[in-house]
Amino acid sequence: MLVLLLSHFVLACETNTIEPAYYGALEGTVVDGSSGSKPLANVVITTNPATTSFTTDAQGKFTLPNLLVGKYALSIRKTDYKTETVNVQVQEGTPTLVTVVMEKASGSNRRPNAPSNPTPANGAAGQPSRLTLKWRVTDPDAGDSLKSDVLIYESNSLDQKQVLTNSRDTVVTIDVKYNTTYFWQVTVRDKAGETVRGDVWRFQTSALPDNRYLYVREVGGNTDIYSSDNAGNNLTRLTTSAFLETAPQLSPTRDRIAYTSNATGRYQLYTMNRDGSDSRQITPGMIPVEGYGNYGLAYHWSPDGSQLIYASNDKLWRINRDGTGLVQVATAPAGRNFRECDWTAQSNRIIVQTVGTNIYDAEFYIMNADGSNLAKVIDNLPGRLDSPSFSIDGSRLLYSRDVDGYEQVSGRQLNGHIFMQKLDGTGVVDLSPPSTGSITGKPAGTNDLFPRFSPDGAKVIFVNVNNDGISVPEIWIMDLDGKNRAKLFANATLPDWK
Repeated sequence: MLVLLLSHFVLACETNTIEPAYYGALEGTVVDGSSGSKPLANVVITTNPATTSFTTDAQGKFTLPNLLVGKYALSIRKTDYKTETVNVQVQEGTPTLVTVVMEKASGSNRRPNAPSNPTPANGAAGQPSRLTLKWRVTDPDAGDSLKSDVLIYESNSLDQKQVLTNSRDTVVTIDVKYNTTYFWQVTVRDKAGETVRGDVWRFQTSALPDNRYLYVREVGGNTDIYSSDNAGNNLTRLTTSAFLETAPQLSPTRDRIAYTSNATGRYQLYTMNRDGSDSRQITPGMIPVEGYGNYGLAYHWSPDGSQLIYASNDKLWRINRDGTGLVQVATAPAGRNFRECDWTAQSNRIIVQTVGTNIYDAEFYIMNADGSNLAKVIDNLPGRLDSPSFSIDGSRLLYSRDVDGYEQVSGRQLNGHIFMQKLDGTGVVDLSPPSTGSITGKPAGTNDLFPRFSPDGAKVIFVNVNNDGISVPEIWIMDLDGKNRAKLFANATLPDWK
């Protein structure tokens, strides 16, 4: 017992050894990662092991004093930013320095503001058929990148057309129909993918102008049909497909435009409204408007506008304007194809060009509207002979001919002139003489082509183009004696004037 008591006493008298405490400090800066160096204030910093929490000042700085030496995990938090965790080793004495870069949380991105300030203004009327839509986009996040989509549709249709997609532009130019109400809507998108749809805005286009001129224009290797007045105003693009549309003719009743297109792979005859809407193919697919040198050129309205005639190889056909009632009218002489044609109400007769396999082998024939009494009126001549048409009273013919007599496989002409004559071959007048004195005539090195009488019969509308085969054609008018030549339209061909 005594031994046990002595042992207890000895142990109770031993002295415990206590290690000294060592302290350091932590100093740091918190910055915005999206800006690179912008300091962030009011960022909360806590530690593990736990100490007192601290908040960054206006310069993004914080200090944690009197920290026991050792390892710490810092938790850095701020609203709209991702929480960051940083491991540090606090040393004795000199403060440990740290810089923390914070990235915005994905959920912190704010949606763009709704598109605003439309042009034309919402409810605007009297807008042209080609107009520019404009709008304004803004975002509450400074510097955010915004892109727009634009949808448009007609008031009588649910078919929406997207005219702009994922574009930084806030402007787009479009072609629309006359006398139509349109609705359009802009959707704006920021770089984080947040989208906002704007209000549906509305505008109305002006009434269809009475454009009396139709013609073909080539842009980017593709031909389309346009209409305008004689000053080139109210310019309206009537076709917009990726195919070739050509040879427009306004019906005598002025309600439909006929034209041809190779959209099916072969030239077919179509009609459409005067604003370009309601396009309809009227020729059967197996009987196209084609043949020797005939690429959609060989057709014409009947004088009353109820029917059309057209050439398909060596056959001349008549068809109702709605595509019904197809009837063969005539067959060309052996080895020849029908080509350009016209139909006059006077004596109800048709004039038609026929060509052989060589485009320079051309002749003109007149026949009754039922194909009877086929009679040659102009025989094959040196050079190209093209584009026969009747005068208003049906007593005279217009046509073009290369007076140089040049003949090449490609069909090139060097000196195409326009001639007018009576049906019996007398009274031939050259309307394309060269310039003499103060009278301006046909420029040297050019061709006058595709002549037609004006609606009042007092003038001739035609095409003038350089004979190099690559120049852009122009549409001109002149008096019946070839004087007072005046240019109407640049980059235009195959005119129709009613």
